[in-house]
Amino acid sequence: MRIDKVNYYLDVAEAISERGTCIRRNFGAIIVKNDEIISTGYVGAPRGRKNCCDLKYCTREKLKIPRGERYELCRSVHAEQNAIISAPRNLMIDSTLYLVGKNYQDGEYVENARPCALCKRMIINAGIKEVIIRTSKTDYITIPVEDFIINDESLEGVKGY
Repeated sequence: MRIDKVNYYLDVAEAISERGTCIRRNFGAIIVKNDEIISTGYVGAPRGRKNCCDLKYCTREKLKIPRGERYELCRSVHAEQNAIISAPRNLMIDSTLYLVGKNYQDGEYVENARPCALCKRMIINAGIKEVIIRTSKTDYITIPVEDFIINDESLEGVKGY
């Protein structure tokens, strides 16, 4: 049986997540427009810096920082950020970002995965129109980027996701 197109792109994003270097959660992201992959990204330290998998520790884990908080302490650049950095903005206008996250320890899909507050701001400014996030091997949710604009968590001081 032929796989549907959304799950095809999510499979690509999932494969890309396997390059991730986080020892907490690894995400893979791809940006697609007009049925063409524009760019890809995975979680990892900036070029030239040591990755958490090489250091064998995660600062946020050591400090017991809850998910969705204090990303300034994270060594990594997020998958969405790396995909956006690698793409020309004119090609991202009205595109779709596909996102898959898996827990490092058990390989399970990240429950309630969402872009962090900083990634949401970058997605908005990149001109991306929707984000599709895998929730199981064949299920996913679609979030219109307009929702990130309307539901501005920075006004309420909401943490996490």
